[in-house]
This record gives sequence, C-alpha cells and structure tokens, in this order.
Amino acid sequence: MTGSPFDRLRERLAEVSDLTKAATLLVWDQRVMMPPGGAEARAEALGTVSRLAQERFIDDEVGRLLEELRGLEESSGYDSFEASLIRTTRREYEKATRVSPELVGEMRRASALGLSAWGPAKESSDFEQLRPHLEAQLELRHRYVSCFPAGDETYDVLLDDYEPLMKTAEVRQVFTELKDELVPMIEEIRDAGDVDDSFLRGEFDPATQRKLGLEIVRAFGYSEDEWRLDETGHPFMTTPGAGDIRLTSNFRPHDLSSLFATMHEFGHGVYEWGVDRSLARTPLHTGVSLAVHESQSRTWENLVGRSRAFWRWFYPRLQQAFAAQFGSIDEETFYRAVNKVQPSLIRIDADEVTYNLHIILRFELEQDLIDGRLAIPDLPDAWNARMDEYLAVDVPDAARGVLQDMHWAGGALGYFPTYALGNVISVQIWERALEDLGDLDERFERGEFGDLREWLRQHLYTLGARYTPQETIERVTGSRIDAKPYLRYLREKLAPQVA
Repeated sequence: MTGSPFDRLRERLAEVSDLTKAATLLVWDQRVMMPPGGAEARAEALGTVSRLAQERFIDDEVGRLLEELRGLEESSGYDSFEASLIRTTRREYEKATRVSPELVGEMRRASALGLSAWGPAKESSDFEQLRPHLEAQLELRHRYVSCFPAGDETYDVLLDDYEPLMKTAEVRQVFTELKDELVPMIEEIRDAGDVDDSFLRGEFDPATQRKLGLEIVRAFGYSEDEWRLDETGHPFMTTPGAGDIRLTSNFRPHDLSSLFATMHEFGHGVYEWGVDRSLARTPLHTGVSLAVHESQSRTWENLVGRSRAFWRWFYPRLQQAFAAQFGSIDEETFYRAVNKVQPSLIRIDADEVTYNLHIILRFELEQDLIDGRLAIPDLPDAWNARMDEYLAVDVPDAARGVLQDMHWAGGALGYFPTYALGNVISVQIWERALEDLGDLDERFERGEFGDLREWLRQHLYTLGARYTPQETIERVTGSRIDAKPYLRYLREKLAPQVA
C-alpha cells in the first residue's frame, strides 16, 4: 500500500466497502432469488464475508492512519471531503474495534438463518418455529451491547446502529408527543363515520400492478440502466454499489398495496442513487441514517403518492387498467379511500396516522426485551395486549401479529423507531422544499416530479453521510427533529374526516 496516509486510508476503506457490498448482494439474492435449500450455505458465506470485512476495518493499520491524519482533519475545513471522511471513519472505527470479527460473523450468520426461518414460520403462523432464532438473536444482542460502556439506557447501543448519536430518551420524547395527539385523533376519526374503501379489495392482476408501478416510478426518476424491480415477500431496497439500485415489491392479487410499496422503496432507492458518486467506496456513500432514509420513502409514498394532485394525474390510468373495479368510482372517492384512517393489523398496510402506533409498540417491546422485562416466549401475548391498548385491534393469529415483520428474525433490534422518526422528518424537509419550489400540485397533476427529485438530490441526497444525522437535518430544514410540522400536516389533511 503506497501513497499518502489519506490515500492509504481510502484504499483500505474501499476494500472494506467492496466486501460489505458483496454481503449486500448475497442478502439480496437470498431474499429474491435463492431457493430455500441454500439457507445454510448462504448463512456461512455471509458470516465469512462479514467477518473478513470487520477484520480489514479494525486492523491496527487503520488506527495508525487515523492518528496520522489528525493534523489533516484539523487543518481542513469541517465541510471538506477529507475532514468528513476522517471524522466519520474514526467514529465507526472506534465503535467497530469494540466488537470482535468472530461476533460480527456469528451475528450475520444467525441473521441469515433467522430470516430463512421467518418465512415458513409466518406461512404456518407458528411462533414456536421461530422462537429459537429469536432467542438466539436476543442473546447475541446482549453480547453485542456488552462490548460497549454502559450508557444512559441499554437500548442506546442498539439504536445507535441505525440512528447514530440519538438517544432512547430523545426518541421517547418524540413518540410521547405523537401518541398524545394521535390516539385522540384516531378516536375522532372513528367517531366521524366510515369511509368506503371496499373497492380497493378484489381481483387485481399482478402483472398489471407491476406495469403500473413501473410507470409511476419511471415518472419519479427510475431508469432501466441503473435500477431494477423484483418481487419478494417483504418489500425492501438495497444497493450493491453505485449505479445499482434494487427495488422489490409484493404484487398481491387481491389489493393494490404494491403501488404504495413500490413508491416507498423508490424513495429509499432515489436517496442512495442521489449520493455524490465521488464518495463511492467510502463510508460516506450512503444515506446518513435509517430515519432520514425513511423520511424519503415516506415522502414519495405518502406526501407525493397519497396526494390529491398525484391521483389527478394517475387515477385515469388506473381506471383504464382496472376498468371493472374502478370504472364507476370517481377520483375523489378513490382519493379518500387510499387515505382512510382505520386501525388495522398489518404495519406495512397501515394508514399515515395509525402507522406510528404500530412503531411505538414495537419500540416499547424492544426495550422490554433488551432490559429483561420481557422474555421471548411471552412476546406474542405482550404484542397482542399492546395492539388492543393502542389500536383496539384483536390479533387473530401470529402471522398477522408478532410474526408479520422480518426484522426481529434478522436481529434488527433498534431499527423500528426510525420508521416513525422518518415520518416526522419527512414533513420538515417537505415544508422546506415547498418554500423553495412553491406549490407542487400543478406539476404533479401533469406527472412532473423532476423538480422535487432534483431539489432533494441537491439539498439532501448528495450529502450522503458527510455529517451526522442531526447536522444533516438541520442543514436541510434549519431545525432539529420536531414532530409539530408532521402533526400539523396530518390534522390539515384529515380535517374532512373529523369535521
């Protein structure tokens, strides 16, 4: 390895990035293409690649290079590429060196096995089938947490993996504000009478759904040379490298949820697509946090995709594609249906209001698990009790209850809070975009979304992970995370339902 210390650091980080991206591709293949019989071999491969990436990153040479580069970091401007890369790498290095490569490999292997077990367990609605994997994941997370100094709360360590530098107490404060307003809002809407959405359930050809979903995201910015769309049981987005954006959706034959899932995953994809390509193969070439990432998926799914202006453009196309289902349904009736607020079982199908309570109950259960107040065998009953308390919904079986999400099977404790935080951040960024761009409705009605996409790319996406999440949010919006704009948006949008 030759060149300046900074060049040598970049070379090492590029190798680590390549290994990490190889693991990403293995995970994508597991969830989209791999036959079930490959689970054991894939788990071993993922464990090995993840361990190798960890070994390359926490090598003493990286620590020596970071020490040599303190002077360059201090002499460079805070906003410079050099200073951003050195300080971000230092934080990740100091965190990574606390965790052995063996534990990292073991966690990745257990994640692959848990994810492979989740699908059959959900299919058969059998919690006991997944329980050993959940217990193994919880034990691994306890071992992982023990690698770090005791913080204010045990959960802080897990949260930091997805929302760097944010504390559990800060999340709890935001969620308390949400819960205090959303619970009575849901009751008001429930008392105001029902919105008919029965026509959203029926027979919808999956191939036609895929065609419509692609038409939407192409208008948003999807292109065949850098994007692809596949089908999977639980929609997700991943990127194995710059210029390689992989979306997945679930084209269910009896509803149109795939359209919103596809828009949601486009939001994740366009964020990664828009990161400055000069940052590629460094820790900066990614979205800055899961909450900011989620703000973009919710922007394109909800703020754009559930807007009246969007459906003025796209509803005639949907009517034409599904004339038997929507030929007699006018645009306003359809718009109200896709924005209906009604407590329901499934998080990914939940409306904009009740969705946040799905997240809050998971956030609370995760803290109970990691702090030992709740054991894995008792998780289904605790889940069902919270669903009744927050949403007044009876859970009929594990498949539509505690097994509905894949995250815990894969060991992702600390992830769920970022979903609701993303809702909050999305409106903060949206309001700032409207200040600069003016009313977007006329452009959306014409199917023109480029102005919004490019504003977001210029102000947010291109930054990647050059700054901390909070710094990034403040640079884009001028303020810290604040739930008030989001709550105001919901009240104004849903006023007709509570009038």
